[in-house]
Amino acid sequence: MRHRHIRRASVDSSKLSFARSLRRAPTPAESVAWNLLRDRRMLGLKFRRQQLVLGFVVDFYCAELRLALELDGGIHADPDQAAADALRTRALAMLSIQVHRVPNEHVDALVLRRLLAPLLPRHRSRR
Repeated sequence: MRHRHIRRASVDSSKLSFARSLRRAPTPAESVAWNLLRDRRMLGLKFRRQQLVLGFVVDFYCAELRLALELDGGIHADPDQAAADALRTRALAMLSIQVHRVPNEHVDALVLRRLLAPLLPRHRSRR
């Protein structure tokens, strides 16, 4: 909680409102993923949903792994959206944040565990 007011002062309030609205109306895939990821349920990792990172709203973010987890529905097949996704991925990569994309229809515990387990630091116990 320390210095939270300082961090938020520099955040675009419209983007913050947008992220909040996304949290209030998740897609079915986001609901499934959040039930798997919340409260450190997946390998003990802390995830935030609809998190602002570098001015982008990412579906799920794990600060420990510097990982943005994006769930992709049909809109992401659109060439314009794919180009925007690629630009965003490059911008986040410049901050050493990995972006992993998972198609909505593949969101389940096994897929997420297989994606996340190899990224865990070696010194950390795996739940």
